[in-house]
Amino acid sequence: MNDNILITGATGALGRPLVELLTAQGAKVRAITRSAAGVRLPAGAEAVEGDPARPETLAEHLDGVTAVFLHPRAIGDAAPALLARAAERGARRVVALSAMNADDPLDEQPSRFRGDRNAEAEAAAMAGGLEWTSLRAASFAGNALQAWAPQIRAGDVVRYIYAGFQEVPIDERDLVEIAARALLGGHAGRRLELTGPESLTHARMVAVIGEAIGRPLRFEEIPPEAAGRHMVAGGLPEPFVRALLARYARHAEHPQHPVTGDAATVLGRPPRTFAAWATAHAAAFRPHL
Repeated sequence: MNDNILITGATGALGRPLVELLTAQGAKVRAITRSAAGVRLPAGAEAVEGDPARPETLAEHLDGVTAVFLHPRAIGDAAPALLARAAERGARRVVALSAMNADDPLDEQPSRFRGDRNAEAEAAAMAGGLEWTSLRAASFAGNALQAWAPQIRAGDVVRYIYAGFQEVPIDERDLVEIAARALLGGHAGRRLELTGPESLTHARMVAVIGEAIGRPLRFEEIPPEAAGRHMVAGGLPEPFVRALLARYARHAEHPQHPVTGDAATVLGRPPRTFAAWATAHAAAFRPHL
């Protein structure tokens, strides 16, 4: 295999397993990190220092690259400049991580307030002259760790908002597998809308976690204002919290996103259920001994 793939966001929750999967499949990977000191990667992967938001720092690492993975938080507003440089050095393909709400008004996209530039990454990929694929992901199953794990470790009641709000969470393992397939040459020219196999309410997601850890959990709905104060106190940026609460309110009675079949089409199997994700991450919800 002659693929040499540049990964932005390479040491994060998606980037690191993507590097591992690609190298396991025989690809060579250049993993971009702002500091390569102490970064350990599998054989076939090279940690290279650079700032994706400043493409000029990556110039020496672009020779021989065949494909680029754009992480919308790592790349910021620099996607067009990076792809122009990559194309000049011979890159043929780009895969952009985006989101199913990328077409929503920008101020209604909560993740923008944590640095994601989903719409910009997708637009740059489509306009950069390379074969492109956009991964429009639904909410990550792993969001449940930040939202509820501390409460579940401490007790049997989860206090949160909008018990009936529905998500279509995708297991990050499936998203990584889909990204790898696209980077290695498949599904070009498509905006893939990637969801899990079922739509679940907040209350049901908490119950599923309880089933995975063998402990019944109860969902207690609290007012949005109280939830917002708790989130901000826990370190989340206030603009992000406001946008998230507004998203919940807008779609409290009608699901924002339906289940799609794109993940199953790419994977050749049904995507993993939230129950499978919860079982795989059960230890994170149990008290630390």
